[in-house]
Amino acid sequence: MGKYQLDTKSKVAAAKYQDGKKPAVSNKKDKINQIREAYLQKKNEKKQAGE
Repeated sequence: MGKYQLDTKSKVAAAKYQDGKKPAVSNKKDKINQIREAYLQKKNEKKQAGE
C-alpha cells in the first residue's frame, strides 16, 4: 500500500476537496475556448473588412 493511508474521515474530506476542484478546470477550459472563438471571429471580421 501507499506511504500515507487515510482513515474514512480523511477519505471523505479528500473526495470533497477533489470534487470541488474538478469543475474549476473544465470551466477554465470552456473559458479559454470562448476567448479563443471570440478572438478568431474578430480576426476574421477585420480580415474581411480589409479586403
